[in-house]
Amino acid sequence: MIDKKLEILKAGKVLFAEKGFKDTNVSEITKKAGIATGTFYNYYTSKDKLFMDIYLEENKKLKKSMLEQVDVDAHPMKVIGEVMKLNTIGMQQNPILREWYNKGVFSRIEQVYREENGIGQVDFVYGFFFELIEKWQREDKMRKDIEPEMIMAIFGAIINVDTHKDEIGIQYFPKLMDYLVEFIMNELLINLNDK
Repeated sequence: MIDKKLEILKAGKVLFAEKGFKDTNVSEITKKAGIATGTFYNYYTSKDKLFMDIYLEENKKLKKSMLEQVDVDAHPMKVIGEVMKLNTIGMQQNPILREWYNKGVFSRIEQVYREENGIGQVDFVYGFFFELIEKWQREDKMRKDIEPEMIMAIFGAIINVDTHKDEIGIQYFPKLMDYLVEFIMNELLINLNDK
């Protein structure tokens, strides 16, 4: 017996990658999965929910890949810079993760997901960095007077700037992001040049 939920996930992933969220509908997903449309709703309340599950899984894979490529014991400024670059490249190369930049679509999907799963269930940015921030604070590399949650919110704000590059002016990117990261990290880091 086939795992129907797995078939829905696989079909959704293929179609969202090929056509995007907006141009994919539930009947196409169920046809590709080889199930009845009604069966879809036994597993997912909406196309939005399916997309978010796929998006979160793709995001988790990207973050795992980034951690494998970065020397987390390097200077925090270098680690953050590398992670920001790898994240941007990974999101641009993955058609599902690229939907993050489609503000009209993504904000609606995220809202539906949060309503169904709770406000704390969606961490799109650098959830895996939380332990690293705590480690840097223990090692006296990063300020301790700012809680790790606030530092995570600061990183989240940097990523959200990227989704507004058209409004800010595309000609300023990616240099604007480099400057923002540099300025923020200079304030967060304890002077490591003396160590």
